[in-house]
Amino acid sequence: MMVPVFGSSPNVRTTFGHMTSSITAPMTEELLRTLNILDEFSRECLAIRVQRKLNSTDVVDALTDLFILRGVPSFIRSDNGPEFIAEIVRNWIAAVGAKTAYIEPGSPWENGYCESFNARLRDELLNGEVFYTLKEAQIIIEQWRKHYNTKRPHSALGYRPPAPETIIPMVLRPIMH
Repeated sequence: MMVPVFGSSPNVRTTFGHMTSSITAPMTEELLRTLNILDEFSRECLAIRVQRKLNSTDVVDALTDLFILRGVPSFIRSDNGPEFIAEIVRNWIAAVGAKTAYIEPGSPWENGYCESFNARLRDELLNGEVFYTLKEAQIIIEQWRKHYNTKRPHSALGYRPPAPETIIPMVLRPIMH
């Protein structure tokens, strides 16, 4: 089956990947992992899950939350990490009606949107932060994700953010006392 190179509209292709790095909590020296989920068309980061360990249940849980909010995408692209190719994940994706588009092992360029995002996350946030607790990492990374989606310009989008904040001015009404 021919899989489109990129989504032709939002929610056609969702891509996800993980990052394990030297994001350590100094007090415990444990690695933190992130599960990053993106929309390939809009470049919006749909979710970042931060945990000490990520498994197939965490992947299904994160995707379930997104599919409830945004609907099921046509395709889901990921690398071949064990938490992504686990039978539970493959069966769940098939059950919800999406198609998988796994990249070839050892070919991270096939998941370029996610790899590019991982580089931005590392360069713009993680290399300059020290996290003392898992909760602190989750809060700071979620704040960065919101900034990335609503304020940070993206060259591929004509230097606009993927999901700019919309501010609706309040209508001035007389206040009754």
